[in-house]
Amino acid sequence: MAIELKIPSVGESITSATIAEWHKPSGEYVGAGEEILTIETDKVSQDLEAETGGILTHIAAEGDEVDIGAVVGSIEPCDPPEGYEKSKPAVAAAAPAQANSTVTSAASSVDNSGAKATSVAVKIADEKGVDLSQVKGTGTAGRVTKEDVLEFIANGGGAGAGDPAKPTTRKKMTALRRKIADHLVNAQQDAAILSTFNECDMSHVMSLRKRVQEDFVAKHGVKLGFMSIFLKAVLEGLKEVPGINAQIEGDEIVTNHFYDIGVAVGTDKGLVVPVVRDVDAKSCAEIETDIIDYATRARSGKIQLADLQGGVFTVTNGGIYGSLLSTPIINPPQSGILGMHSIQERPVAVDGEVVIRPMMYLALSYDHRIVDGKEAVTFLVKLKECLENPEEMLGNLLD
Repeated sequence: MAIELKIPSVGESITSATIAEWHKPSGEYVGAGEEILTIETDKVSQDLEAETGGILTHIAAEGDEVDIGAVVGSIEPCDPPEGYEKSKPAVAAAAPAQANSTVTSAASSVDNSGAKATSVAVKIADEKGVDLSQVKGTGTAGRVTKEDVLEFIANGGGAGAGDPAKPTTRKKMTALRRKIADHLVNAQQDAAILSTFNECDMSHVMSLRKRVQEDFVAKHGVKLGFMSIFLKAVLEGLKEVPGINAQIEGDEIVTNHFYDIGVAVGTDKGLVVPVVRDVDAKSCAEIETDIIDYATRARSGKIQLADLQGGVFTVTNGGIYGSLLSTPIINPPQSGILGMHSIQERPVAVDGEVVIRPMMYLALSYDHRIVDGKEAVTFLVKLKECLENPEEMLGNLLD
């Protein structure tokens, strides 16, 4: 009897998912434990594995939006065919498309037999005379999907097509990207967002990291990064200004007495904010380990919905991309978000003399409905004090 493939529940508030990619074509044998399907929701993407070995049949197609619990395929159990080997993740990515590449003009001259693409993508490419080596894949590990081929054709690719005079790219937004867009717009509309700024001399933090790094790595197996130090400084700021560790629910102000702080992580599918739990109870090494684990799973699509929920405050580091100054957007229902930025050497006045110091701009965006300007400034001043005196703040947390 065939075993049904159903879309699993991935969170109480999520009612549907999109079929992002089938990793095996319909009618092909799949082994138990093989990844056969990637689904996307408005919060996370998730890979589904075959529970047993057998012949796979697709019911839903790539790009379809289906309800949680819906049957999207089936597996007819059977023994593996002779010579079968369990598929392994591909390591080579498809060749990137060139902006002004000339596409093969006849289907008969195109050989897509060895292309890393879904079966549907290969079929459409062969019919339309598209050379898949010219198509940039957006699927798992660079696999070319049906949407990639259709987009390529819509932009002037395919048999007999010349170079487009003004090349463009058109791509349907993923469920995750649509949710991010809605989330950010709603944040701007529902909160009275205001930003205030300060700057911090990072000399002592940089000196501390350089001094303890070798012993820290030897003892804990991870590097002492800036983020764990910043989270500890944010902790002190939230203790100093409890109003920022609060949120509005209806006509009530709910103050949180715990410190679960979100850390924004950039992925190729958008920004996600996993939450580091109990920052007040963890050492810097434990925080760094949590961040590395979250970042790895987020970028490989393995992050879970529970990892993204329950934060009281968020820290985002635009400095890793070269940002000098920004005004980050609050992550509702939180009331504040801290933006870190590039460290740049600048002339500053110290004890009446101009010296060169590694400086970072700090930006706090906050909900002015619940946080006053005085509280926002107090928070940033406390943050500056902690970061410019890290040894005093951290104590034995580096041990």
